Amino acid sequence: MHLQTDRLILRPFEAGDLKPFSHINADPEVMRFFPAPQTSEETAQMLAKWADKQTRYGYGFAAVETRHDKQLIGMAGLSRLEDGVPIAPCSEIGWRLTPSAWHKGYATEAARAWLAYGFDTLGLSEIFSYTPRLNLASQRVMQRIGMQHAQALDFEYPALPEGHALRPMVVYRLPSQTYVARS
Repeated sequence: MHLQTDRLILRPFEAGDLKPFSHINADPEVMRFFPAPQTSEETAQMLAKWADKQTRYGYGFAAVETRHDKQLIGMAGLSRLEDGVPIAPCSEIGWRLTPSAWHKGYATEAARAWLAYGFDTLGLSEIFSYTPRLNLASQRVMQRIGMQHAQALDFEYPALPEGHALRPMVVYRLPSQTYVARS
């Protein structure tokens, strides 16, 4: 699946994306709301997992590149969240961009395109997103795209130890009826 917005191309990851996406995932600033930066090998494994989900479900996290210069600036998309957290199974929306792409509206622009695809093309009934409570920038994107904080669904990330600063997660959701009403 390929989507385009005014400024972005959203497309499946390609072999040539591994090096630049590994660079993004190795950046401590990008990964400050994740347990740790990722190695190139971890990024390759993650991309393989995402490709498998794309094949199984018909959608998955995708590369984000700028239309004007075709530079990979990160990822965004929808993915089937199968297990590992209390809100699973569900469809989730997410994004991760290189710092040079921050504060330009790219995450919001990509997320809006993915919401439209999820509801209008895939017919999803609801889309979720979650992030550490400390990640206020990601929460602002969730709010900008119309998602509502589902406080009753907030949880402690089970893979992180008790007391870890990133363990408390906030959950946002957007039912299709709410999306359609706002469109």
